[in-house]
Amino acid sequence: MRLHYGEPGGQFKVAMTRTRRPAPGLWILFMAVLVISIINDFILSINFTNFMTGLTMAVSSSHWGLAMMSENSSNPGQTVPLHALHLQLGAKMVPFAGYQMPLQYPPGIKQEHLHTRASAGLFDVSHMGQVLIRGRGADHALEALVPVELESLAVNKQVYAVFTNSRGGIEDDLIISRWDEDCFFLVVNAACKAQDIAYLRTSLSGYDIEELDRALLAVQGPGAKDVMQQLVPEATQLSFMSGCPGVLAGVECYITRSGYTGEDGFEISIPGRDARAVADALLAFAELRPAGLGARDSLRLEAGLCLYGHDMDAAVSPIEAGLAWSISPSRRPQGAKAGGFPGSEHIFTQMQHGVTRKRVGLRVQGRAPVREGAQILDSSGATVGKVTSGGFAPSLDAPVAMGYVDTAMAAPGTELTALVRGKPRPVVVAKMPFVEQRYHRQ
Repeated sequence: MRLHYGEPGGQFKVAMTRTRRPAPGLWILFMAVLVISIINDFILSINFTNFMTGLTMAVSSSHWGLAMMSENSSNPGQTVPLHALHLQLGAKMVPFAGYQMPLQYPPGIKQEHLHTRASAGLFDVSHMGQVLIRGRGADHALEALVPVELESLAVNKQVYAVFTNSRGGIEDDLIISRWDEDCFFLVVNAACKAQDIAYLRTSLSGYDIEELDRALLAVQGPGAKDVMQQLVPEATQLSFMSGCPGVLAGVECYITRSGYTGEDGFEISIPGRDARAVADALLAFAELRPAGLGARDSLRLEAGLCLYGHDMDAAVSPIEAGLAWSISPSRRPQGAKAGGFPGSEHIFTQMQHGVTRKRVGLRVQGRAPVREGAQILDSSGATVGKVTSGGFAPSLDAPVAMGYVDTAMAAPGTELTALVRGKPRPVVVAKMPFVEQRYHRQ
């Protein structure tokens, strides 16, 4: 019997012929080489969706609904208001931050990612914390917790912020919107919301702190505006990082022009009981398709956006993370309201004298991604950093990563090596974002 490889479709063809049997040693060697070849072909051609599913589930993290938390399957967690709809749409549900959340739908992560870039994707991020802070002088009170200017923030405008600790590290990142003179709406990360709310109640004891029972849907992509134009026309007049109240499918909601994909998009806060009506109205548009946490993760990575618990944490400062822009000018040294937030002295010292490490983007040679935790080495083999996020970028058809390296190695174009399962992989420091951000600015 002789085996022929190379038939159409990569199949084996068996031909019964008279042939002399090779020596046992040669036969074993031949079969070993053949098996290795088959395994290699399989790895190179592995389905992207299955790969990303495995990669995402392997990551233990917390943030805006993006990487999987490691939880016991016997404790599936709470369900979001659209849980039944996700099951109806065929979603693969996974535990994240105490909730059952959709990782992907039948088309798969890659298709959801590419469709969002080309048209529009609908993401359920209802697990995130939504909080109202009410009370006279709430702006001044909040300024004692975050390094941003809130006194001059206009109604229906929002700002990105971080909770810092006494060492200047980041305890969480969040979005703050001003609903009226003495009312602020906060969106905080899912896995951090219990500690964030406790922190707010302790620090702002004289104010009304209310955790809202609301769903949060994100419509992201270049086609998002067309969908919203037909449902809530006034929302399309918003610029990036601004919001307005509106009515969608008969439901009162609060809409902001923001998101976590690098695309133009909208986030819609609605009462949980009305989430299905709003989702059905949105999904009635053919250009809008559901997308899960897996695609959201790959989209934010391409956009160069940090993932809390990976690219920043309590031991990382805004300066090290490349988030110096999140410190408002008035709160910086020499500003009208300089300092006054936790860890400001440490952060100001870093702003003046620099830091020893910086977050950078990494272009990876080859096809296989470099994963979180991989050590980064210089040309001499010395460790100079660590990968904090890594994956395949569908928009680029190539793997990318981000991580922290010694400041001396942080210049774009610096050639380094990532150690993957003990083997060196060439990487090059690159500017971020990897894919152009397309926010709607005016």
